[in-house]
Amino acid sequence: MTLTEEDVLMALRDVYDPEIPVNIVDLGLIYRVAVEPDPDAPGMMPRQRVSIDITMTSPGCPAHAAITEQVRNRLAGVQQISQAEVNLVWEPTWTPDRISEAARKHLGIG
Repeated sequence: MTLTEEDVLMALRDVYDPEIPVNIVDLGLIYRVAVEPDPDAPGMMPRQRVSIDITMTSPGCPAHAAITEQVRNRLAGVQQISQAEVNLVWEPTWTPDRISEAARKHLGIG
C-alpha cells in the first residue's frame, strides 16, 4: 500500500500544540506534505520519503522545538516512512483563519 498525503495528515492528528487543545492539522499548522517513493529503502515493503512544511501560531512560540520533535517522532512510527524531513517555515504567516471548522467548534470560536 502506498502512503498518501492524507495518511501523513491522519498520523499528525496525534500531535497537539501544548498550549491549545487542538491537533496541529486542525490548527492549520501544516502547510505542505510531499510524499515520494524511496527506492533506496531496505526491506520488502515499499517505503516513502516525506517532507513537511510546518509553521507555528507565532514566531515566538516557545513550544516550536517540542512540536517539531513530536512530528518527527510520530512520523518515525509510521512503518511506510523511511525518512521524514520537517521544515519550520514562517511564510505565509499563520492566522486563526487556518483553523478547521471542527477545531473552531471544539474551541468555542465557531
